[in-house]
Formats: sequence, structure tokens, C-alpha cells
Amino acid sequence: MTERYWHLRAGPLFEMLDAEELTRLERQSSSRKFSRGELIYLPADLGDSALLLVDGRVRLFAATPEGKQGVLGYVEPGELFGELPVITGGKRDEFAEATATSLVVSVPREEILRLVSSQPSFALEITKLIGFRRKRYERRLKALLFKSTRERLIHLLLEFAERYGRQARPETPVAFAEKFTHQELANVIGSTRESVTVLLGTLQYERLIEVRRRRIILTNLPALAAEVGQSIPGVVIDPDLLPAY
Repeated sequence: MTERYWHLRAGPLFEMLDAEELTRLERQSSSRKFSRGELIYLPADLGDSALLLVDGRVRLFAATPEGKQGVLGYVEPGELFGELPVITGGKRDEFAEATATSLVVSVPREEILRLVSSQPSFALEITKLIGFRRKRYERRLKALLFKSTRERLIHLLLEFAERYGRQARPETPVAFAEKFTHQELANVIGSTRESVTVLLGTLQYERLIEVRRRRIILTNLPALAAEVGQSIPGVVIDPDLLPAY
């Protein structure tokens, strides 16, 4: 059994498959390492495979002809991406770029479609994945259209708290497991680095957050959620954070 077998195990979507199915997928799949800044695929590329990120981080973004970028989201290890054109047919709509050295497993479209038709549980999970991503994009688009820059930033911090947040106990500050630059945050909410820097400083002055070497800590999660009329997101409890904060 080669290494790609274990790479496939890194994706929760494939955990439900038995050893025989995983072995078949392993034979059909290929893996590749991408350097930081290297493009994994482009808009209009054929959607002939779904991609599993084993290690690293991937940025999904769109760009205008003038070069202005809008970040759709980030892919973390264990997550599948580029799956929509595999299911619906057609070409890709966005760019995918490695923002760190990344190992990616490519699963052919034919194998994904075979699993969708033969494994109801797999079909359900991939449908939920597509639906969840679409809901996230729609929520972000509404924020871009109708919310102030401050509100958009708070919405993003709450989204990242649910995805990357860790806290020692439910009532303690929330630390992000990943670091994001001010420019990265600005690209996601359609703002500028300078505006995000000023807003983060304001939120810190108001004792809603703390910023430590690109690490954002949400010190008052309930107040942030209340300001934008959002429920408090669920955050992973990590007791190991207690000595550090």
C-alpha cells in the first residue's frame, strides 16, 4: 500500500470508505507538491478532478481583468476543494493558489462520480460540502453589498472563530490556530490593508480583540456577535491554551 492511501485517509470525506475502495482510489489518484505562491488551477481549467489538501494551505480567489482580487476562502489540510465542476461538469470558476508548501492529492472525476452513484453516504456528504460552501459565499456576498467595513470584518472574525478558533474554556478568549495578515483579511472582505489595520486597532482599543504578532485573539466573543446580530459561533475547546492565556 503506497503513501497516497494514507493521504486519502486525511480527508474526512473518505474516512467512510472501506479499504477496498481506498485502494482503488489510491491507484487512480495522483499527488503533487506545490510551492508557496504556485497556482494549482486557473479559471476555465477543466474540472477533471477533485483535490484533497494533505498538508499546507490553499487560497481560493477570483480576479478582475484589472488585477483586483477577491478571496473566496482558504482550504486547510483534510479538506476537499475544486469539487463543484466535478459534480456539475464544466470548467473551474476561480484560482487556487498554494499559500504555503502544499501537498495535494488529485482524485479523478470518474472516481468521484462513481462514488456518488454507488455510495449514498458519500453523495450526501459531498452535497453537504457544496451546500455549506455556497452558503458561506452567499453570506459573504450579502455582507459586501449591505454591511459596513467594520461589520464585514467582524463577520469574518466570527467565521474564522468557528473555523480556526480555540479556547481553553467556553468563557475564555478565542485564539486563532492560524495566522492571517491584514492584507489577507482585507482581500476577503473587499477592503484595503490600511482600513483593516485601523479597524483592528479600534477593536483592540475597545477591548474586543487583541493582536499579537499576526495572531488575533477575540477577547469578547459575545459582544462581537451581538454587534452584528449573529449567534455566538461554536469554538473548539482546547485546555492546553489555559497556561498561555
